[in-house]
Amino acid sequence: MRVIGIDPGLRNLGWGIVDVVGSKVTHVANGVCKSGTGDLAGRLLELHTQLDTVFREFHPQTAAVEQTFVNKDGAGTLKLGQARGVALLTLAKAGLQVGEYAPNRVKKTVVGVGHAEKEQVLHMVKLQLPGCQPKGADAADALAIAICHSYYGTSPQARLKEVRA
Repeated sequence: MRVIGIDPGLRNLGWGIVDVVGSKVTHVANGVCKSGTGDLAGRLLELHTQLDTVFREFHPQTAAVEQTFVNKDGAGTLKLGQARGVALLTLAKAGLQVGEYAPNRVKKTVVGVGHAEKEQVLHMVKLQLPGCQPKGADAADALAIAICHSYYGTSPQARLKEVRA
């Protein structure tokens, strides 16, 4: 099963792809889509275009996206939500099932601690995916999301377990 994880962001949208065979997870690719500057609509279109290119190149079979958390900056949260919407639209357009995971769930799965720092996530992603060199913190987070989905969302039994949790 090929899994794409997405860490949504308006400036930098991280993506990471892993292959899952049984309990073995291996790195395929990772990167960051950059929206550039200009009007919001154009930036969102740029994210969609780049993410669509990733889909055409790597053909993921399932996907996971980090859930949005609300912070003190309402405008920032709204922009993050719009970038997340672009990611979800791109995934739906590709016909993929999408798992959604809270940031603490991803960190607990990959690091063992729900409030881990970005450096800890990067370190554990590299340990779990030998030879992987994430192209930035956003790509490492996206790989962590894909790893999390490989544990909870790639089989009917795992999805049932996640619903009961």
